Amino acid sequence: MKNAVTIALLFAGLLSGGSSFATGLATCDSGPKESWQPQEKLEKMLVEKGWRINRVKEDGGCYEVYALNEKGQRVEAYFHPKTLEPVPTQARR
Repeated sequence: MKNAVTIALLFAGLLSGGSSFATGLATCDSGPKESWQPQEKLEKMLVEKGWRINRVKEDGGCYEVYALNEKGQRVEAYFHPKTLEPVPTQARR
């Protein structure tokens, strides 16, 4: 019984707080959005490098890009919204 209560509380905590956490593999200290460069500028820069963009979204204060890179490989890449520089990612667990 004690294990069931512990599991239920743990599950409830995950459900209630899960939406406030970033889901990605990187975090950017990017400050207010007013100082960010537009997503369109990042997309244009990547397309000029030969990338085919599927989706760009905000995650963890970074721009998260789902695309095919210049080699045709599927990538999930992160870029700092102020500098548009690539952001190192953590390995998935």
